Amino acid sequence: MMKYLKSFLIISIALITFSSCKNLNIAPADRFTNLDFWTTSENVNNALNNVYGGMYNSSLYFNNTAMSDNAYSSPDVIASGSYDASYQGFLNVWSFHYAGINSCNLFLSNVDQNKTLPAAVIARMKGEVRFIRAWHYFNLMKWWGAVPLIIKPITPGQAKVMPRTSQDSVFNFIINELQAASTVLPSKDQYTAADKGRITNGAAMALEARVLLYQGGNMQKVADICDTLMNDQSVCGHYSLAADYDALFSDADVNKDNPETMLALQYVPGVRTWSEDFDFAPISAGSRTNGMAPTQELVNSYLMLNGKPITDPTSGYDANNPYSNRDPRLTATVVYDKYVWTNPDRTTQIIYIKPGSDPNPAHLNEYDPTGEHTLTGYYWRKYFDPNHLAGFSSGLNLQMIRYAEVLLDYAEARNDLGEMDENIWNNTIRLIRQRAGFTNAGALDYPGSNADMVEIIRRERRDEFAMEGLRIDDIRRWKIADSVLNGYAHGAMFGDPTIDNGYLRVQSREFNPSRNYLWPIPASEIALDPNLIQNPGY
Repeated sequence: MMKYLKSFLIISIALITFSSCKNLNIAPADRFTNLDFWTTSENVNNALNNVYGGMYNSSLYFNNTAMSDNAYSSPDVIASGSYDASYQGFLNVWSFHYAGINSCNLFLSNVDQNKTLPAAVIARMKGEVRFIRAWHYFNLMKWWGAVPLIIKPITPGQAKVMPRTSQDSVFNFIINELQAASTVLPSKDQYTAADKGRITNGAAMALEARVLLYQGGNMQKVADICDTLMNDQSVCGHYSLAADYDALFSDADVNKDNPETMLALQYVPGVRTWSEDFDFAPISAGSRTNGMAPTQELVNSYLMLNGKPITDPTSGYDANNPYSNRDPRLTATVVYDKYVWTNPDRTTQIIYIKPGSDPNPAHLNEYDPTGEHTLTGYYWRKYFDPNHLAGFSSGLNLQMIRYAEVLLDYAEARNDLGEMDENIWNNTIRLIRQRAGFTNAGALDYPGSNADMVEIIRRERRDEFAMEGLRIDDIRRWKIADSVLNGYAHGAMFGDPTIDNGYLRVQSREFNPSRNYLWPIPASEIALDPNLIQNPGY
């Protein structure tokens, strides 16, 4: 279904040829115009592929991790707080999402011209596109708050006088769109194998829950949505956790076909690929350099196998052997000193990262702040594709919404409502930890009503979704970004033992809560449209 060849430029080419026609009431016989483009079913399908192709990309996906306290990237303008409205990255994101919205509006405004596709198919297509448009607006809203709400094609002149729509209105629009989409979209079980990868009603419901959480919305509604996804297969189809956490991100068969994925960016080896891991993996594994690395703060978040945090003096944590007896997701996600790396041919190698420790004189992976090696003393393992092509070109799908998120959304909502109990624990966090590989009762059993459940749920989300882009959303919606993104981001214990206990000071970060919970409207957009009022502090 997700084959994008020949589809991305079709709409723009058609519109260009359309604009060259002198008599707009007579369709030329040698090319498509807006009079007949949409009447051809192949064009409609290509236009839909164009909309899917503009929904998101791997760069945006991984940049979300780089902006959080889970990672350090150089240059790290956003996480450092050293930016203003002229920063090109903001314009890139703004333009990407509005270009996607424009494609959605063109599709929704014209698809009914087609009289050959079955009405049910057109209704389903509209549901897919309305979901994608809601996805774009959710991303715009979470970064900028109030943004222009455009729901039909507009002229360049109209674009120059568009005001910002209130955040509440944009939020309500997103929720209404997702609810409308979920009523017409099939469940995952109703799609054929040929349609695998299309947006489902379950994905629409799961995104609605995410949006409600981000907005600090109706927790009862979040709980109700998740309850349906968890317990009513007749509505949304069957979802469950994949058996192997690591395989979900690195094994092509599991990555492409599992019961957990609710929405993923679709890739095909040699056709549509991503290659960011070329700058994430250890150098000796064939990568080019290190452009983004896990922080010590992320590493410290992972529990001991007995379920205790490393800060608990009874946890058994040993600073001289810091990666032993830890949450298995740490090893599935982060490459640390003396990590046993499995190569594509199933041979292994030891990744020596501590300076001066590698017996190989090339010292390929060792921490070096002046070179191209790890920036923090860690590399990434998650999303390593053992079947990658040259330049780490990968056809693995990137997970956008997983069933694990539904379980943790449900736990968070029920806890916020004061309803967390052993039954809810067992059907959410216990299941996730069992899948991760925990076996100790201290990690699996309900910790009781006196436990700091807010902290437990937040830690679980961080460790489960590391490198999937959710952490930046979570710390912003919980309003803890001004705590976790202020001060130094740290790396491994390779530094001066008299400074921060030897943990490397990688970057001094600043997050101003009076302004940084929203990004500035790009300066160039305000220059084009004076009705766009800048966010406070910029």
